[in-house]
Amino acid sequence: MTHSRYRLFIDDLRDPVSSTWVVTRTSSEAVSLPESHGRPYEFSFDHDLGGDDTAMVVVKKLIEMDLDSEGRFIPDDFKFFVHSANPAG
Repeated sequence: MTHSRYRLFIDDLRDPVSSTWVVTRTSSEAVSLPESHGRPYEFSFDHDLGGDDTAMVVVKKLIEMDLDSEGRFIPDDFKFFVHSANPAG
């Protein structure tokens, strides 16, 4: 699967510094985008997404999608950032 030309920002409260990011507020929103629109070329994660929701759901789904595609979903040059204020997260 090739990537689409979008950047995925996952955070329940904050907005990205640039309008070039597609913003999702929950893990279910973030998981549905790659399933329907292909892999973004860049991710920026917050850990805590409100209540019991965390970005770990998204990370686990990305790994599952990569394993299901025999390692072709997450490329070698995969870019991601963690912008969480939660040091443990």
